[in-house]
Amino acid sequence: MDELAVDLWEHPELGLHEERASRLLRGALAEAGFEIEAGVGDMPTAFVASYESGDGPSIGVLGEYDALPGLSQAVSAEREPIDAGGPGHGCGHNLFGTAGVGAAIAVARALDRGDAAGELRFYGCPAEETLVGKTFMARDGVFDDLAAAVTWHPSDHTAPQRGSSLALDSLSFTFEGESAHAAASPESGRSALDAVQLLNTGVEYMREHVPEAVRVHYNVQEGGDAPNVVPAEASVWYFVRAPTREGVERVTAWLREIADGAATMSRTTVSERYYTGVHRLVSNSVVADTFRENMAEIGPIEFDEAEHELAASLQETFPEGAIDDRLSEFEPPHDEAAAGTALYGEPMDAFDEGDPGGGSTDVGEVSQITPTAQFRATTWALGTPAHSWQAVVANGDFGRTALPSVAKLLAGSTLDLLTDEDRLAAAREEFEREVGEYENPLPAETEPPFELTQ
Repeated sequence: MDELAVDLWEHPELGLHEERASRLLRGALAEAGFEIEAGVGDMPTAFVASYESGDGPSIGVLGEYDALPGLSQAVSAEREPIDAGGPGHGCGHNLFGTAGVGAAIAVARALDRGDAAGELRFYGCPAEETLVGKTFMARDGVFDDLAAAVTWHPSDHTAPQRGSSLALDSLSFTFEGESAHAAASPESGRSALDAVQLLNTGVEYMREHVPEAVRVHYNVQEGGDAPNVVPAEASVWYFVRAPTREGVERVTAWLREIADGAATMSRTTVSERYYTGVHRLVSNSVVADTFRENMAEIGPIEFDEAEHELAASLQETFPEGAIDDRLSEFEPPHDEAAAGTALYGEPMDAFDEGDPGGGSTDVGEVSQITPTAQFRATTWALGTPAHSWQAVVANGDFGRTALPSVAKLLAGSTLDLLTDEDRLAAAREEFEREVGEYENPLPAETEPPFELTQ
């Protein structure tokens, strides 16, 4: 696992373009006897690897392996890009997918020994950072017959996750106008950039009148080439988030009306590209409890002195209050035990129950289809901001120390679900009670947005 994690870290790839990572993970699983179905969901880097022995349920292990743009970083306590402007593993997906592969192979060996019966599936899920992979895979139906799914995420602590996440829509608007000389004949032009600015201004006024938990943010993708040319084309990319799918759809409908209004005011035309959408994560407490039981059995993630020293050096570069903010979330005795420790690997109970969080994940799609939960495991220094260069350093160095523990935890929890009919039935009962009928968010004929990370 370690060599594979290093290889992915040294060759970071953006979402939907993870050719090397997908090939390496598929290769490791194929060598272990898994059957591979590649290219699921119309995405060349997405795959499902299956291993079956005897009659029993199908349990899924989710894996991710995409990197983030602009986060290239050497293993150093100072900002030191390897490739200026290049991608880097700032969310730990080089560890995420690798640990899942290790767990899947361990469960396959247990199936061979007759310790359990059923099917283990590893899902190679691309483009989580753009909230794309699992939504398109879900539309393809690859999760429909799962009895349950398990997953994890790198973090600065070790605990099951019981909180939720925000549902999301990702879409862009492109405005078409008329170019002209901005000084000599501005009356001949119609500025597409004006339309983008009007849309963004309208959204700023909308913010006052949406629920507090709603998040709307945007990035101008194209705004023209030169100040003396009226821009004939401009585009802006939006994320809309809310605690429920219905809430997201209401705000997105309002956003579309504002875009139409901006086109009217600027005398331009507007077109939309819908990239993806996700539901909120529904964390299954039975599966989460299974994680906690296995955490207690496996014990803490241990780091050596050199790893603590590097982690402490990284902490010196964190924003003020980052460590205290994290410690304030820990419950006794972990709040005191973690204070003054750069790496805290002791398992804890979940402390996020009922918290919708501020982010989104396409794991939410899987959780709407089958009982699903995830856990966090210590791979980062306490207080590390996600999607940061400091996280890249951790994922390329001491974060790899957690891989054996994470793989054992995933494998042990999967085997518990395969062998304990009552546990699996309880997870299904909770799921049926908490989750309604699933409807994929993607409009008909939506294609994967390969252009987002080119």
